[in-house]
Amino acid sequence: MTVAAVVLAARAETALADADGLPAVRRIAETAWSGGAIPVVVVSFDPDSTVAAALVGTEATLVEPAPVAGGPVAQICEGIDAALRHVGETDGALIWPARMTWPDPETITSLIEGHGTDPSAVLRPRFDDEPGWPVLLPVAGLERLRALGADRMPGELIDDLVASGWPARTVDLGDPGTVRDGSVPRAELPAYRGPSEPTSGHVHEWGEETEADDLEV
Repeated sequence: MTVAAVVLAARAETALADADGLPAVRRIAETAWSGGAIPVVVVSFDPDSTVAAALVGTEATLVEPAPVAGGPVAQICEGIDAALRHVGETDGALIWPARMTWPDPETITSLIEGHGTDPSAVLRPRFDDEPGWPVLLPVAGLERLRALGADRMPGELIDDLVASGWPARTVDLGDPGTVRDGSVPRAELPAYRGPSEPTSGHVHEWGEETEADDLEV
């Protein structure tokens, strides 16, 4: 079982935003790797090679985005395709908007463990009943994802995939970093509680949930 991390940054500024003294993509890459994700792929424009410089010394691979006209779905698929080129056995991918700088490595480990026991389901962390990021997408759902609209934002794409009949569940992982983005200082996050249930536990329906999701990719 191999689960990649696909980190999405529409702009170099997003990728390089300060995350407690580190560039956002570097912190995310280190968290993903520590939590067990492999490979780690960053999809970002990098006209000045500043994103590449921020990733030096990490295990992350920087890839060029797909044409902008393809929308967020094209960027997600580009990242998953790159992960498959690096590790052909990749069977899941953590879809991770670069604004979400604070997830804990234990959250990543828990999602990967959940994928191991339920490999067909989309898995999403939640905190206080709020669905968060990153979302673990089975690679088996890639072609169905590719067919979704270029105008849809990441959260809408996940909802659309689930609405099409793909199995999904959320897991309470007690991690405020999954729902608070980098605009919230790390020191001001609610307390980390850790998982309140096993990732192989009760299935929660969430495909009908709609959240205000302006996460950029």
